[in-house]
Amino acid sequence: MRTVHIKGAEIPVIGMGTYTIKGSGAAELIAEALEMGYTYLDSAQMYGNEGDISKGIKLAGAEREDVFVLTKVHPENTYPDKFLASVEESLRNLELDYVDLLLIHWPNPKVPIQHAIAELMKAQEKGYSKFIGVSNFNISMIQAALDMGAEIVTNQVEYHCFLNQDKLKSFLQQHGISLTAYSPLGQGMVIGNPVLKEIGDKYSKTEAQVALRWLIEQDQVLAIPRSSSKERLASNLEVFDFWLSEEDKQAIDQLRFTNRRLVDWQYSPDWD
Repeated sequence: MRTVHIKGAEIPVIGMGTYTIKGSGAAELIAEALEMGYTYLDSAQMYGNEGDISKGIKLAGAEREDVFVLTKVHPENTYPDKFLASVEESLRNLELDYVDLLLIHWPNPKVPIQHAIAELMKAQEKGYSKFIGVSNFNISMIQAALDMGAEIVTNQVEYHCFLNQDKLKSFLQQHGISLTAYSPLGQGMVIGNPVLKEIGDKYSKTEAQVALRWLIEQDQVLAIPRSSSKERLASNLEVFDFWLSEEDKQAIDQLRFTNRRLVDWQYSPDWD
């Protein structure tokens, strides 16, 4: 698996998104993904599947150092009196001494950014996570974290070929921060798109594979596609044997200007 190096972190360029993957069959699916070649598992307190992640790693017989594990702190746990205890609970659920990357899942409008980031930094200092980052943060929020000296390695946001994230991506690149794309396939919108299909036909690739390739050819961009289908999980890894031409990339770039956002930017207590 190709990796991106950010501030000492070595992050696989494609990970397994696990939103909605929990309960019956989840651990087995996670184990199969690891056996296919996935080495990066993206979880969250909000997903309620940290225990399934643990079971999946055990089922696969994977060594701890061979799996990059990420989890995210629920917005309601970003209060200073809840943050560290919630991370400790996540580690118990995951049956790990540490995670590789810990994120704040969404900024909570009731908790000042500086308070939440201070707790995130404490979690790293305590060894609960090797690296720290954020999710769904805008530029001013990330700047506030950087002003505190936080070593942010990624900002996980919605990003796909139908959404222009140039401004945010440029800011992140300037500060040596990766952009992790969730919903990288536009929640299925890439399927049947004529531009992606025409390009895919040239390389004997699917629209989804072209869309993923477009993302990971960008500097410091990672992707975490989610699928409960074993076939699609395998297909999502088959993107390392071709390169898009400049003409192809320019054609896909034009799709961004539809600016189709699929996930609400602002978290509220009713979001989930």
